[in-house]
Amino acid sequence: MVVGESNSTEGFIHVVAAIIWHPLEEDKILISRRKKGTHLENYWELPGGKLEAGESRLEGLRRELGEELNLILIKASPFKQVEHQYNDRNIFLDVWVVENFSGELHGRERQEIRWISINEIDNYQFPDADLPIFEAIRNNATA
Repeated sequence: MVVGESNSTEGFIHVVAAIIWHPLEEDKILISRRKKGTHLENYWELPGGKLEAGESRLEGLRRELGEELNLILIKASPFKQVEHQYNDRNIFLDVWVVENFSGELHGRERQEIRWISINEIDNYQFPDADLPIFEAIRNNATA
């Protein structure tokens, strides 16, 4: 599948997400809890959201991280892309590694956020689409 710049690609909802490493504790990443009333409520996930029509992938990531976390994205690079089909929707998950950012992070949408170590990943419930991402994070962290 070719990645487009629109909010859906061949029937898939294009979602951008970020791997944000803790600036002082190199084995920790930031996760956030999905809000009640949303698809897969109360699951944990990487921060991000749906790409809007006309947005580039990086623009969408910048917007989502600002809206959700008060994060000002300075530099990011593509990490991994995953297609996943749920019963009620198809997701194209486009994950980036945030290499540099500023801002005091907090859940601007009143969502819970948490720094967790790679070893704690199995203690949290993540959407199925995220699981290959976490496996790749583990593999890269131990490489």
